[in-house]
Amino acid sequence: MASAPLLSGTIEADDDTPTQAPTSFPRGNIGDSPNTAPRRSEPVVLVPGTAAQAEAGIAGILKASSHPAALFTLYLFRSAAIAVYVLCGLFTDNYVLSITVVVVLLSLDFWNTRNVAGRTLVGLRYWNEVDDEGESAWVFESRDPSQPANPIDAKMFWIALYAYPLGWIALLIVSILKFNISFLPIVLLALVFNLSNVVGFTYADSDAQKRWANAAAGSNIFGGMGGLGSQLVGGLVRGSVGRFFR
Repeated sequence: MASAPLLSGTIEADDDTPTQAPTSFPRGNIGDSPNTAPRRSEPVVLVPGTAAQAEAGIAGILKASSHPAALFTLYLFRSAAIAVYVLCGLFTDNYVLSITVVVVLLSLDFWNTRNVAGRTLVGLRYWNEVDDEGESAWVFESRDPSQPANPIDAKMFWIALYAYPLGWIALLIVSILKFNISFLPIVLLALVFNLSNVVGFTYADSDAQKRWANAAAGSNIFGGMGGLGSQLVGGLVRGSVGRFFR
């Protein structure tokens, strides 16, 4: 019985067919076209305090103020007087009209600062009165220390009180250097109004601090005497009010 031929002991080599490299998988970003290079986004840096800085400016100051109408009116009259004085020559050649508008604005600013802005923003007021003997004396009023003023209102009030006179002094120097004698009386009037409020409120603030200190000292020293000690100290303090400018 013939046996089947055995397989060759050697394995024949495969055909010399070049081996293909494995197909690479596509890579890229979803939604990008093949010809578009990937975009790099700029990093976003969060700076602390940016939101607080956005609230700064006029709107932020008025929002933080307890009396925004009084604060706005204070700066409105003061700025308008200087603006009309500087720019009146661009709109009209009428000297009388320009002088009249500036004087009206200065008068409104003087009255508003002394009677409205000072009382509402910092709790201070002053005026001059004549007694029966014909002697003139300055009288100062101040808010109770238990009701302090808003820090924003107080800061903006004192800035306006001291900054605008410096502006009028600068305009006075310019008028002298340019020999603009016709507008010189208006600048002098503005300085009289502004400096009067500066002196009045400075003394009113000093008088208020002295009275508060005296009241605090009287309540500590005469606390054991009941209401009698407070009445004595209060009478002495009230008797000294308005004697500084005599």
